[in-house]
Amino acid sequence: MAKVLIVDDSPTEAHILKTMLEKNGFVVITAENGEEGIAVVKAQKPDAVLMDVVMPGLNGFQATRQITTDPDTAHIPVIIVTTKNQETDRVWGMRQGAKDYITKPATEKELISKLKAVMGG
Repeated sequence: MAKVLIVDDSPTEAHILKTMLEKNGFVVITAENGEEGIAVVKAQKPDAVLMDVVMPGLNGFQATRQITTDPDTAHIPVIIVTTKNQETDRVWGMRQGAKDYITKPATEKELISKLKAVMGG
């Protein structure tokens, strides 16, 4: 089973994503902010990360950069999932090392297909 980390400071958003993933057979772990997300990635080495952008402390762009530039975790694909829908945000997210970018609210079909694509499945 593929293990996916959801990093989101909104319990509601995290729950919505978690429900979609679990329905599709993924094992889900969660973190509430960027710092916790990085710690969980290092400790648990998930198969992919769904990263919110707007969070207290480290934002999702900063956390993504730390994950994707650390040799221990650089192989783990990060997908940014955010309400920020500007093209400049998408470009910046990809520059931080994200493999894909989804604008909330994410559809189940889009979420699952993009996850499978970045995990090579």
